[in-house]
Amino acid sequence: MEQRLKALKTIHIGQILGIALAYFFLGDLGSRDFLKIPETDATTFLYVLIPMAAIFVGQLMYRQQLQKVDTKLPLEEKLATYQTALIIRWALIEGAAFLILFLKPELVALGLLLILYLILLRPSEDGMKRDFQAFGK
Repeated sequence: MEQRLKALKTIHIGQILGIALAYFFLGDLGSRDFLKIPETDATTFLYVLIPMAAIFVGQLMYRQQLQKVDTKLPLEEKLATYQTALIIRWALIEGAAFLILFLKPELVALGLLLILYLILLRPSEDGMKRDFQAFGK
């Protein structure tokens, strides 16, 4: 079990490092201008909705994937579904962070918050047990 979770942890670290490097090189974090609150208008509100939608849709899809699995199966047999659910969830959050970086670089702080959230979504055996217990059918 731990060996299969190790692969998931490697994927997770790879995603975090990839997006963090993109933000480091493309996000102009050295100037600290990203800490300033940008001018707001109607389009800014739409870009603020991107991370919120990614988190909401990611959580929704994650739950749907976990609900498909029979709770009577052993944990090892549930791992494939857990892996799929996590990768979908991570991809949505990573995609939203990239959209913010490329479409509205003034809101790079939102992308940094998404990266922080992605770090918090670290895979673990305890988390897998807890989530299957909470969302399983």
